[in-house]
Amino acid sequence: MTPTKSEITFKYQSGFGNEFATESIAGALPDGMNSPQKPAFGLYAEQFSGTSFTTPRVWNKRSWFYRLRPSVLHKPFCQIENGLFRSAPFDEIVATPNQLRWDALEFPKDEKDFITGMTTIAGSGDGSMTGIAIHIYACNKSMTERFFYNSDGEMLVVPEEGRLQIHTEAGVLLVGGGDIAVIPRGMKFRIELPDGKARGYICENYGANLRIPDLGPIGANGLANPRDFETPVAAFEDREGNFELVTKFGGNLFAAEIGHSPLDAVAWHGNYAPYKYDLRRFNTIGSISFDHPDPSIFTVLTSPTDSAGVANLDFVIFPERWMVAENTFRPPWYHRNIMSEYMGLVYGQYDAKEEGFVKGGGSLHNCFSAHGPDTDGFEKATNADLKPNKYEGTLAFMFETRHLLRPTKFAMDTEALQKDYYECWQGLKKNFKG
Repeated sequence: MTPTKSEITFKYQSGFGNEFATESIAGALPDGMNSPQKPAFGLYAEQFSGTSFTTPRVWNKRSWFYRLRPSVLHKPFCQIENGLFRSAPFDEIVATPNQLRWDALEFPKDEKDFITGMTTIAGSGDGSMTGIAIHIYACNKSMTERFFYNSDGEMLVVPEEGRLQIHTEAGVLLVGGGDIAVIPRGMKFRIELPDGKARGYICENYGANLRIPDLGPIGANGLANPRDFETPVAAFEDREGNFELVTKFGGNLFAAEIGHSPLDAVAWHGNYAPYKYDLRRFNTIGSISFDHPDPSIFTVLTSPTDSAGVANLDFVIFPERWMVAENTFRPPWYHRNIMSEYMGLVYGQYDAKEEGFVKGGGSLHNCFSAHGPDTDGFEKATNADLKPNKYEGTLAFMFETRHLLRPTKFAMDTEALQKDYYECWQGLKKNFKG
């Protein structure tokens, strides 16, 4: 039997971190042996490890692929231009303690795919050890003859405008505004644009693999439930031609000629795979009496560190939700935080800043940089009738990290940087009546 290209049907398997077993041709998965002497259909067996071999079983990530050709089959890599795609260490300019906010970046006028349409805004740490990088993608060209994998970190993709059809070694994901996708470190993929163009946010995680947080006193249910995460079923490409394989390695881009599609895994099993999640399925938790729980109750995914409770990355969302607390200032309070926060807006308005914080834009409040509601937001919330109300049609998010986030030179020079951001607080007046 000769394998052929599988139809794209966007079929998924549910569950976070599950051990999956999936084949696009019946009989392609071996029975009880990962690397048989002669796999079915003349396939090659290849292990794909996302953690060290001796990582404890509960966190160990690896999958076995059964593919048309092994991944080693390509020409040598040569370095290519990085464009505006940056990586740690972020030392182009001196970091500032000022609050920063950007308008949305415009779509490119010339053709750019997912790779060439990448612009780095800020980052931290060391790509070979720990930290994160924050990127904006704005692209108008599908990747048909070009493939990519990131050797430095896993990629958390947050679409804002336009859908992404993500073809990976493990299968195909379709995501749009309100979804996220996580592409594992080292996973080869290409991206097509069903709507002709797409824009969104990416957090590149150099640290421990993202996982759903422990729930503690919340109990067994709530926040992001494991059953709502979806991983693709096996689908493969049997294509030959003059293709390009690009990797981000040690902070730089390299390209190699490859004579076939590297997305040729006919079957696979394991737990190291891409996944998607519909953020509208997030089960919010909040106060039903008074005051605020900390925003950690909105954590979807976390990349932990060796220090308990201190994250290399927390991915936090502020979705539609009911507000019922009495005698309480309902927007986020004014605060200074040891963690650094980058926020973005997928759709709607953010309750603490209804003007200026725009869809596709972002803000950066570094460690101990004071921030909170603008003047109008404060006045509105202070005088609001505190009856139950629902925040509807809104989805904001936050990439939060223990590290200082250093902006790139582009981020500080671009016209999208709002030079007057600080003015949104200048109307706050002294109300003391003692």
